[in-house]
Amino acid sequence: MSGPLSGYRVIDFTNVIAGPLATMVLADQGADVIKVEAPDRPDYTRHAGYAQAGLTAAFLNNNRNKRSISIDAKSAAGKEALKRLVATADVFMQNFRPGVVERLGISEPELRAVCPDLIYVSMSGWGERGPFAHKPVYDPIIQALSGLATVQAGSDTERPRLIRTILPDKLTGVTAAQAVAAALAGRAKTGQGQHVKVSMLDAVIAFLWSSDMGGQTFIGKEVAEQRAATFIDLIYETKSGYISVSTMTDSQWQAFCAVSGRQHLLSDARFATPALRDQHADERLDLIQEALREKTADEWLQLLDDAGVPCAPVLKRKEMIHHPQVEASGIIVEHEHPHAGPLRQARPAARFEATPTAVRRGAPLLGEHTVQIMRELGYDEAQIEALVAAGAIRRV
Repeated sequence: MSGPLSGYRVIDFTNVIAGPLATMVLADQGADVIKVEAPDRPDYTRHAGYAQAGLTAAFLNNNRNKRSISIDAKSAAGKEALKRLVATADVFMQNFRPGVVERLGISEPELRAVCPDLIYVSMSGWGERGPFAHKPVYDPIIQALSGLATVQAGSDTERPRLIRTILPDKLTGVTAAQAVAAALAGRAKTGQGQHVKVSMLDAVIAFLWSSDMGGQTFIGKEVAEQRAATFIDLIYETKSGYISVSTMTDSQWQAFCAVSGRQHLLSDARFATPALRDQHADERLDLIQEALREKTADEWLQLLDDAGVPCAPVLKRKEMIHHPQVEASGIIVEHEHPHAGPLRQARPAARFEATPTAVRRGAPLLGEHTVQIMRELGYDEAQIEALVAAGAIRRV
């Protein structure tokens, strides 16, 4: 047994990042995830970006621990094979725009007919209703409409800014994976499957509300224009590079003033309390920056750490993977992919003592397990060959 979801089968009818990341989380946690791709229209990330031996980093990093079957769901024979596969499954996940699965004949009611207790997951950009429901969407578009780009700007008056990673895509994937686990737990109690719906817009707005939407929380007392946050990120320049420092509590502020030789700031009325330090954040952060230019990063990190002030070096990606904390925690793992060669990846973030997870297999080639899975479904060799010849399935 490898992972707490061992014994569950997930049919992954998704592509790009959000859906494949969600199903990879489930695969990492032990589920038998079968990735379904069309023979002539495979997952977009198979051909996007940095690649080795025909396998891209984007595909490898979102599809490990899965098996691949290549089925043309538009053909009658392919659709029948897909339905036979779904009949053996616990979860079916798709991330097509509303209306696509209905046209393919694999909507939630149609698949529930072959698997009554199925957890059917629909992932979308905008949700099922509304003026944008059928519009195409990418990560920056969600960042724009959700308010995330304005939050990143710091205030309503500043130029909106994108977060330089596809946060909405990845957040939606993690949200969907958690929802699947919850739906399976619910089914274990009731015996009933259900339709789970997750949109990128939902995921991001819910994510923002916990810390960034206070000004819109109290009905009738909304903030008309969000005031500017600090104009200085908590990233500081030193004589030798950049570090991050945070002085949220009174004791941390007092310790910083002591080690930096700025004891006079302790009697400055602007910084007497956490609330006042927040009110005068720009002035305070300017003073911190002025002090930190006086020594090297290593000197400051040692001094601040000894004083109990939270701090860390600002690392480049190539430096992060070799940092002692990352190495001691074992966060980065290396394994051999049979086609792409040696890979370095992040381990599954959640660790389970009783049912530990593992990298059981690397991301699959297109149709790598088609024959194996078709045999599991009861197809004999002659039937498999006939389906291959008809273009209904593809094998490696």
